[in-house]
Amino acid sequence: MTSNAVILALEEQVTCYRRLAKLAEAQHEHVQTSHMEALLEVLKNRQEILDQLARLEAVISPAKRRWAQFLDEIEQDSRGRAESMVAETRKLLEQIMTSDRNDALALQQRKLNLGKQINQASSAKQLNKTYAAAAYGQRTSRMNIQQ
Repeated sequence: MTSNAVILALEEQVTCYRRLAKLAEAQHEHVQTSHMEALLEVLKNRQEILDQLARLEAVISPAKRRWAQFLDEIEQDSRGRAESMVAETRKLLEQIMTSDRNDALALQQRKLNLGKQINQASSAKQLNKTYAAAAYGQRTSRMNIQQ
């Protein structure tokens, strides 16, 4: 793989991570407002970008495995750009991962709250049945089933 191909792939990778960061912001908004259809669309778009990143990683990973050598082989200005792009990628990835963790926690909390509400509703239904049976006695059927 040529160094130019790696540099171009790094540039595309940074662009993809910038797009992912914007989608992570949109995802956070949809999680907070419970817009599930919009959230699913964001997740679909994120998956498309992740697929693109996997293709780019196939170009970049050989250079990353021998990063110091790779940097020695390229021109000084390309070296600075490459290091800058890798640093930006790491920063964006950390930002995205933090946002995703926060969204996962928010969804988990919402799930727990929903479970509590379901349990409370079930308990209230059982309480009403018990109260009705105690207050009015067991209900007898009025239908004659012997006919």
